[in-house]
Amino acid sequence: MADSSTFKEKQYAFAAHIRDPEHVAAPEGIESRRMAIYRSLFFNNLYNLLATFFPVLRKIHSDAQWRRFIRGFMQRHQAETPYFLELPQEFLAYLQNEFVEAEDDYPFLLELAHYEYAELELAVLDVEIDMQGVDPSGDLLAGVPAKSPLSRTYAYQYAVQRISPKYLPDAPEEQPVYLALYRGSDDSVGFLELNAITAALLESIECNQANKSGEELLRALATTINYPDADALVAHGADALREMRQLEILTGTRSPA
Repeated sequence: MADSSTFKEKQYAFAAHIRDPEHVAAPEGIESRRMAIYRSLFFNNLYNLLATFFPVLRKIHSDAQWRRFIRGFMQRHQAETPYFLELPQEFLAYLQNEFVEAEDDYPFLLELAHYEYAELELAVLDVEIDMQGVDPSGDLLAGVPAKSPLSRTYAYQYAVQRISPKYLPDAPEEQPVYLALYRGSDDSVGFLELNAITAALLESIECNQANKSGEELLRALATTINYPDADALVAHGADALREMRQLEILTGTRSPA
């Protein structure tokens, strides 16, 4: 029986070479032709898989740039999972923590990667919406607005939802970009661009431990931001609440406790 420690050493040597073939020699005893096949197989699988998971990020970069990202990921990042579907999270962690930026890298690179990962995470999230005690057509001002567990709110410096090969901003927006990502009953993922007030309203709905009604939340928000006309904010807020319910960011209302 082969010595287990020797086998592990060979495995580590094999993996180290696959990760960084330019700086780590191939382990002895493996035919160079086969080693080249292994190198190509591992690299190309990651190259294509991550391009599928981050399509816009891939489209706006040249082949040489994308290869640099993948090679850097292989060299520097120690993945915590063996599952392919969890690789996007690992790649995002690499970009956030270990990625070495080049002078020509886009300033929005990290935000775009996060946005694409957030879309993917929401698309595959295995969560059932509990509608017990929720009235889908309830009065959003009189009742307690209920937020879908299949929605997320994020703030970005760049309009990441607009980035494409034809739109590559070189400076942040003047104001934060607030986006509500949501997954509908047809499993499609979409986004709603929010202003600062609607973003704050959605946050207050999510943190509504006191079970305040929609109108109470809006009037409390008016006080917090010193809005000059609370009644007008309630009217505008009612429209925003209805739109969010239509998009399934909100599932309906619960009765105040």
